[in-house]
Amino acid sequence: MVAVVEPWQEPVRGGYADPAILSMTGLDQMRAWNQGLMPVPPMAHLTGIRMAEAGMGTCAFTMPASPWFLPPQGLISIGVLAVLADPPLGCAIQTTLPPATPYATAELSLTAVRPVYGTGRILCAQGRVVHPGRRMALSEATVEDEAGRLVAHGTSRCMILPQLEDVPAADGLKTLHPADDTQDPWRRPVMGEVLPQSVWDRQNGLEVLRLLLARELPRAPISYLTGMRLAEVAPGSAAFVLPASGWLGSPTGFIEGGLIAMLADTALQSAILTVAPAGCAVASVDLKVNFLRPASTDGRTLVGSGKVVHQGRSVVIANAEVLNAEHKRVALATGSALLLPGRPASLEDAAE
Repeated sequence: MVAVVEPWQEPVRGGYADPAILSMTGLDQMRAWNQGLMPVPPMAHLTGIRMAEAGMGTCAFTMPASPWFLPPQGLISIGVLAVLADPPLGCAIQTTLPPATPYATAELSLTAVRPVYGTGRILCAQGRVVHPGRRMALSEATVEDEAGRLVAHGTSRCMILPQLEDVPAADGLKTLHPADDTQDPWRRPVMGEVLPQSVWDRQNGLEVLRLLLARELPRAPISYLTGMRLAEVAPGSAAFVLPASGWLGSPTGFIEGGLIAMLADTALQSAILTVAPAGCAVASVDLKVNFLRPASTDGRTLVGSGKVVHQGRSVVIANAEVLNAEHKRVALATGSALLLPGRPASLEDAAE
């Protein structure tokens, strides 16, 4: 039997920015990206995310609502929307920075407005600066579907770091040949399955997750794309592992913050799912992530652990933490969800 190679297990595509580009202003760095002076980072080859435009204090990115992003329930999670929202939130702030001035995202918050499905159509996130401070800057972003409908709203807080010294000049930067993206993972036929509604009608959320852990139910597409897997589940808690593969790399070479948010969200929303009865949908409401340290694409494993901290009749709140392979905290997160009895797991009848 031939072993199936999953996208995250393949040789990594893409590259990282030349450090010399830091000698430019933040706005010129963004323009250089659009002009092809920066290689497409691996996480963009994995997900299809691309910069659409940049101006002073603004930045926009697009990403396909790919069926590769679907979890077992069959709708794109707020965590995956964070993958799209994080770059324009940060890059909008970056456009306001002088040369040789790095920044780090400290906090990202996202509120869901309507369900998003894996249609393959294009989503767009538009970011803008709210407060361009010297040490701390604030931004916000709207995420819209192809019809221009709001699907999520986000905010971010970034810390402006001290200027770097001895940054090489960018005089030697040349336009790169466009990478052949025809075989990028998100463009290929999807692997994995969304669970049919009959599974959710027969079993409660905890039972479904236990069947997934025992491999008695098929893995979801997002698991095949990223390697993210359920590792533990118990009443009120769940843990997932995510290989820190090179595919998750941002232009800086570290794992993109939105992908860390995705892992945290998956863990906490799955913890919430464990308290959902059969035939009851779980609708994510919001997600807040505090980033504590960068995560390296060293091939080791990140662990996201979620735990329910409040269970009401209709609203459930959970926390999550993400640890690196050295058991150091990378991020802390909080999220909430609504329990909707009688609704399908995909929330398909709540799309409008």
